[in-house]
Amino acid sequence: MRKTVFMLFVLLMSFARTYGQGARNIKLNEVLTDNKTSLQDEYGNRDAWLEITNASFSTYNIRGMYITTDRRVLDKSLTVAQRTAMMSCIPDGDNRTTMGAREHLVFFLNGSQEQGSLHISAKAEAGKPLWIALYDGNGIDLIDSISVPALAADQSFARMKDGATQWEVKQPDRVTPGIENYVQANETKIAKIKREDPHGLGITVLSMGIVFFCLALLYAFFRVLGLFMSHKQAIKKAGKIQPIKAAVKTGEKIAETGHKTKVMLKDGLQTGGIDKEIYIAVIAMALKQYEDNVHDIESNIITIKPHHTNWNIYQEETIIP
Repeated sequence: MRKTVFMLFVLLMSFARTYGQGARNIKLNEVLTDNKTSLQDEYGNRDAWLEITNASFSTYNIRGMYITTDRRVLDKSLTVAQRTAMMSCIPDGDNRTTMGAREHLVFFLNGSQEQGSLHISAKAEAGKPLWIALYDGNGIDLIDSISVPALAADQSFARMKDGATQWEVKQPDRVTPGIENYVQANETKIAKIKREDPHGLGITVLSMGIVFFCLALLYAFFRVLGLFMSHKQAIKKAGKIQPIKAAVKTGEKIAETGHKTKVMLKDGLQTGGIDKEIYIAVIAMALKQYEDNVHDIESNIITIKPHHTNWNIYQEETIIP
């Protein structure tokens, strides 16, 4: 029995924790206190209004939550009943209170439930500062609050971007009830960066990320190039080793000897290993020279001229008696 009670208690606490976390995503987004030409209700009336947005990407039902403009609720000595008596409860029974991701919902102030389910009794005086707060359904947990400055007619006080922490006064032509707080079309890129990243943290992280990514690419490139060049130099050094050169020359000599041996075995030992193509070329050249009459002309007569010496004369003289 105790285990069952303990498990139920844990489940309830988990549910309450999840519920509270979901409620934290509901934000006050835009307020207009002096409505002259802005949004109209179902009956054509122009009342002050408050826009709420769901800043998360999940659906959440805001029924049972409280909206108040009475600062007395900040007194911690008040009981829950006393505090909720100074608040306006978001009613049940309207499907619009189930807010999808990034959706917006507008409530009219200074009204009553008889005027419509989105009319609440929270007070707002035109042209005067206003404090407005959003409480969780228990009437204790403050979800969101904002102090609105005194606004001119049809001006609104809104977040620069849905869910952002910075607020600004919007002129009547920039008021956006029920839709995302837009960025002006004539806003420069530099101004947009300053607005969205006032401290420069995002642009710093982005720039440093690009630098380190480029350095990583350069490291990988030169690492691969270095490995390739080292292998190339190793191959060149191996080619210069003398035993390798000797082996190459030996292989060439063996191939030449094998060719001559093949010729000798084919044509006989008489050719001495010389290709017969050489003989054919010599014979062909000789025939060509014969046809072109470039050979020597011989008379077939051998002529021997006598050669007289003194020795012969001397012998003839001595012989004569």
